[in-house]
This record gives sequence, structure tokens and C-alpha cells, in this order.
Amino acid sequence: MKKAVVDNSKVLQAIRHNLPVTIKIHAMTPEIEERVEEILDLVLTDIGREKMRDALLYCLKELAANAQKANAKRAFFHERGLDIEDEEEYEEGMRVFHEVLSEAPRHYFELLKELGLYTRITFQLKNNTFYLTVANNAPLLKEEQIRIFDRVARARLFETLEEALTTAYDVTEGAGLGIVTLIMILKRLGLSEEAFDIDVVGEETVARLTIPMDRIHLSRLTELTERVVGEIESLPQFPENVLYLQKLIDDPNSTVQDIARQISTDPSLTADLLKVVNSAQFMLPKKVDSILEGVKILGLRGLKNLLYTYGTQKILGLGTEEQQHLWDHSLRTAYYAYNLAQTVFRDKELMEDVYVGGILHDMGKIVFSRVHPTLLEKIELLRRERDIPQNLLEELYGGLHHAEIGALLAEKWNFPDLLVAAIRFHHTPEGAPGEMDRIVQTVYAANAIAMFEEGRLTWEQIDHGILSRFQITDKEGLDQLRRSLRRSFEREMKRRS
Repeated sequence: MKKAVVDNSKVLQAIRHNLPVTIKIHAMTPEIEERVEEILDLVLTDIGREKMRDALLYCLKELAANAQKANAKRAFFHERGLDIEDEEEYEEGMRVFHEVLSEAPRHYFELLKELGLYTRITFQLKNNTFYLTVANNAPLLKEEQIRIFDRVARARLFETLEEALTTAYDVTEGAGLGIVTLIMILKRLGLSEEAFDIDVVGEETVARLTIPMDRIHLSRLTELTERVVGEIESLPQFPENVLYLQKLIDDPNSTVQDIARQISTDPSLTADLLKVVNSAQFMLPKKVDSILEGVKILGLRGLKNLLYTYGTQKILGLGTEEQQHLWDHSLRTAYYAYNLAQTVFRDKELMEDVYVGGILHDMGKIVFSRVHPTLLEKIELLRRERDIPQNLLEELYGGLHHAEIGALLAEKWNFPDLLVAAIRFHHTPEGAPGEMDRIVQTVYAANAIAMFEEGRLTWEQIDHGILSRFQITDKEGLDQLRRSLRRSFEREMKRRS
């Protein structure tokens, strides 16, 4: 399908003159979805509200998906010869509708065009109020109206998405979660459920979001936020031995022998040091058993980075299965980051920095899991079910996302600015200061490759501009690199075991 070319300057001109900008479709294709995102970005950038992008994009996608599904339901009933307004025939059709639609979505979306069923998406800015409207020419049935109003009423009772899920909803079913999440997003923007409206107008179902810009504030303080921040504040500083070693490393009068002697007092740190220097990254001809020799090989910068990782794991722990899974993912990300930096930048200091950045990038998730042990699993299930950006979901749950939590903790522990940036921006590299783009983009790319490998990211969801910096230009190239890195990583893990 040829992509429509639309003049963005005309879109902006219409928006600035309070005129509606409308897209009329039969089915939401990737090209149309991309265009919808582009128009939303244009509007929000023009009025300086870029931070609302993820929240409003989710709402818009949810309303468009509901409209398209409602149209597909009509097409399904038409094809089966069932009367959608007959109670018994409606129940008969709905018993199999979702399963049939999931098995042959393309067939029914093609049928929409044949039957003249459409979805119309409209953007309009008027009197400092942003209207997002999604209409479809399949009037709501009474049963559908009751179901929607019931979900809105339930959502009104909850202050956070965490409360909604733990109180009334089974995340594995996804029943009503779209509307509930939409209402939670409106609340986070400082609005109420009244900003969402759905009604039948003539022969159309019209769903509308009314966003008064002068009333918007990105609310952050929730009970869970307070608990997360409290958890950060309650965590101790690094172990005394680690702090003393950091001082020795920074002391120009200390010797390598002094540092090695202090490391020898900590058997666990000694084991970590020797594990690193005997890894594939140093390619030594024989195994090193001497602490002094290990310190000389690792170097003071490398030792500093080892201490950041060691101290963090000592405090946050490796105890639960979820924590172990998070550290395993982080170790894979660190290894991938090291290899990407080695191939592209060939800068030894950067290679060391991105390795520790990869190890520590998700430490905010560990804090999250300590506050609410089941929360991350729920977030992941809902993210997959509803295609919601993870950072947005985490903010809906607790006011802060894990990258920001990790960065706050890194600042508390006086990590260097490079590491703080690698943690804070590992999902949003475009926000990093320019002088830190190499470490941030390398950790971002490594994490994205690991998540792609785990099935948690698709090719379309990864920043292609950043991937191109690492000579990844298409999905096949990404898959080839992923397989190569995985084989190398697994060999390295066998060496260490």
C-alpha cells in the first residue's frame, strides 16, 4: 500500500485556525497508525505539550481499536446472517466472535470496506481545549452502552491503576482494562472521567476526549510513589568496605598493593574481581588467581565500575526469583553493550562504562519489586495485552517509572553523571544530554536487542536511527546480530561457570 503524503504545514495551519483535521479509514494499518502518531506529535509539539504524547496516544489508539472492533462485530454478524439486535442471536454470535476475529482479522477488516463501515479520527484545538474524537458508523447497542458506562463508573472509584487491578480486574482477561486505563490516564493529567464521553449521534457512535490545556498537570504523587521514594530514602549507603575502597582508589598516595589488600578482606568481592578478569573481555592466556594481578589487569576505572555493581547487588539483593531474572537480563544487556561499543566506538573507557551501565540500567525495577513484589509482572502482562508503553504504565501505577527510580537511587549513591544518565535515559535516549549520547545510546540499543530477543519489543518499537549507528538497518540485520551476540554470551557464561 502506497503511503499517503500529506503536507504537515497544512495540518498545522488548520490546527492553528481551530479547524478540524480528520482521517477516515476502514481499518487501522501500520501506515495509518504512523500518520495518526505524526499528527498528534505535530499538535503537541506546536503547543509545547510533548510530555503528554504517550498518554494521549494510548487513549487515541484505545478508542480507535474499540471503534474498529465494533465495526468488525457488525461485519461478523452480517456474514453469519445473525441479527445483532436480537438478544438470543447476539449471545450466540458473541460466544465465538472474539475467537473468530483473532483467527482471521484481515478477512473481517477487508469486509469493513465492502460494507462501508468506517472509523473517523478527528483532531481539533479550540479555545485552548484539545478535542480528540473517534467516530464509527455502527451505533452502540444498549448492551454495549451499559457495559461501557459500568466500566467508567467502576474506574471512578479508583485512584491508581494498581488499585483497580488488585481490587476488581483480572489482568489476564483484559476485561474492561482499556476504559479503566484511559480513565486513570485522564486522572493523571489532572482531569476526571468527565473528560471522556461516548454517545450515539445519528448513525454514528462518537467517542470524544476533551482536554482543557489550562487544567492539565502531570500528577506524580500517589501512595505508591511515596512508598517508592521512601524505599529509596531508607536504603543504606554502600557497604563500608566498598566506600573505603572507593576512597583508596581516589587517594593519590595509596598503592595498588593497598587496594589489593583491602579487597582480600572481602571474599565475595574477591570472587567477583577474579571472575571479571578471567572473562572473555580480557582474553588472558592463563587463569589469574592473584588479587594484585587482577587489580592491575582491571585498572582503577574498571575496579571503580566493579564496585558500583557489587555495592548495588549487595544492597538490593539477588534473593527472589524476580530479582534474579532482572539481574540476568541486566547481565545480558551489559555484555551486548560492551560488544556494541567494542565494534563501533573502540574506546576502552566507554566499553567499561557501558558494561556497568548495562548491569545497573534496571535497578529501579528492583526497588519497584521490593515495594510491591507482584507489580512488575502485572505491568508486563498489561503492557503486552494493551500495547501500552512501559514507562507510562509504571507512572500510572506509581507516579514514577523504573528508569527515574533507578536514576534517583544512583544519585543518592553518588554515581558518576555518565552512569546516572545511562540509567535514567535507557528507554528515552533522545532526552539525554549531548555529551552522554554514546553511553546512553549504546545501553539503549543493547537493552532493546535483549528485549527483542525476549519477545518484549518488536522491530517497529525500536528507534531505527539509533540502531543505524550500530550498523543495524533492517529487521534481518537485527536478528542476525541478536543470534551472534546470544551465542557469544552463552559461551561466556559457560566460561564463568
